[in-house]
Amino acid sequence: MTLLQDGAAPDPWDAAALRLLDDPYVFVATGPRRHEDWAHDVHAVMHRAVDDPRGRRGLDPDRTDDVRHARPAYPFAPPAAAELRALLHPLETEGAVGAVAVMAEEWQGELLPVRSRPDRDAVLADARTLLRRYGPAARYWTNALAAAHDPAPDFVAAGLAGTRSHPFATTEYLKGLDIFEDLGVIAVSDDEVGVFWSFGAY
Repeated sequence: MTLLQDGAAPDPWDAAALRLLDDPYVFVATGPRRHEDWAHDVHAVMHRAVDDPRGRRGLDPDRTDDVRHARPAYPFAPPAAAELRALLHPLETEGAVGAVAVMAEEWQGELLPVRSRPDRDAVLADARTLLRRYGPAARYWTNALAAAHDPAPDFVAAGLAGTRSHPFATTEYLKGLDIFEDLGVIAVSDDEVGVFWSFGAY
């Protein structure tokens, strides 16, 4: 996937998204904040019911998949908006950065986890660029169980495969693809909600 048009230089946010997350099975999208209870806005992003307020395309390998005719939120099977927040845990900023950074890893057979990469600092810098969009007052949430008792778990040390989460992905076996794990980060500002989600599938 490319976010470039007419040979123009990429926006720094788009460039960071491509460098960091274009290869693994990752969903990245932002929508407007329209509700006091931002879970409704997150729900809309997962269902592709809203567009990015700044016109960025994000990353969505399933946007045109015909499975979405039957399952509009695929590969998500999100709970109802009224139940969504109860399944998430707050994250401090650096915890959110680490979680987004490890989404650059593969769930199975990762030969070079972020913690061991020579460009580890650059990977973390790209994750910070993505989250900086939401401003210094943004709040972050995750489905990772490690955050239930610690708002700053070390996701980089654990690695993607070492992170357990409450599932938001479908458990249905559709089109020959079985999704077995997922990790998400939600960014919430006064104006926007960002959804970053990694899926393990075979």
